[in-house]
Amino acid sequence: MSEQVEWSDPEVPTPSVPAAVTPADAADAARLVAFGLQPKLQPARDQEYAELLRRYREDPPFARLADAVAAGLGLVVLEVSPRAGMAVTAAEDSVFAVRMGDYARRTSADGSDRFLHGLAHLAVAAMAFPRPEDLADDGYIGRISVNGVDAFVRQACRRLEERAEEIGENTDPATDAPGLEAAWRIWARRSAAGATKDARRLAGSTTGIVGKAAAFLTDSGFLQRTGDDNGGTYRTTARYQLQVRDMAGSAAMAELLELGVVPVTDGTPTLLPAEAGDDLELAADAGLPFHS
Repeated sequence: MSEQVEWSDPEVPTPSVPAAVTPADAADAARLVAFGLQPKLQPARDQEYAELLRRYREDPPFARLADAVAAGLGLVVLEVSPRAGMAVTAAEDSVFAVRMGDYARRTSADGSDRFLHGLAHLAVAAMAFPRPEDLADDGYIGRISVNGVDAFVRQACRRLEERAEEIGENTDPATDAPGLEAAWRIWARRSAAGATKDARRLAGSTTGIVGKAAAFLTDSGFLQRTGDDNGGTYRTTARYQLQVRDMAGSAAMAELLELGVVPVTDGTPTLLPAEAGDDLELAADAGLPFHS
């Protein structure tokens, strides 16, 4: 007598249902973004921050949630890592965006200074990371000084003047004209330092403008002050490298680097020697991108 074998369909696995986002998850994601908005805070010195970064890297749904929170605030996530923390930059329509006009007005009511402050930030970025490979190397640290940046810009001004003379253009621009050509004569005519009655440099001098830019970048967690020589010396941070990567494609920065004022050999930015008879003193070991 043969036994009857009953056949049944194989069991189909039930598709996994993603866990629902809880208010606690949303709060943690927002907390991580809030940490990212504190640029001086280092993950290694804050256990909660380090734990949220670990969760971001290991929990993809949480990472997507944090990215969405950032996007909702008009922030662009540049990198999330132990070295940089949650590095974010503000989109143009973000409430966190810093505008060059607002920044310049804090320092001076003179409208032409807007270009000088913008050029100072551009020059700091160009001197800190003069080569594409410097931006690509996570371990690279740029070093600048206030006097060095001012000397760099003044040499760039001379290059722009020579280039203008070669093509026979009248390059004495109106103060509201855009681009480097609009700023170089203004910078070249401005006093490098000047001094107040108590020997402090004038805020409206070119070294005063570079010093303002360096102080702002330091307060923003992009530079770290390392000394007082040459008007103040600074080193770059991982966050600043990420910011400059984000702005590296700008036409103005490319134009500044193409002037050839910053020759590089071993990765250390240096200045070209001054021309014979030039009384400009060059300093050895010589930005936030802004929305217009």
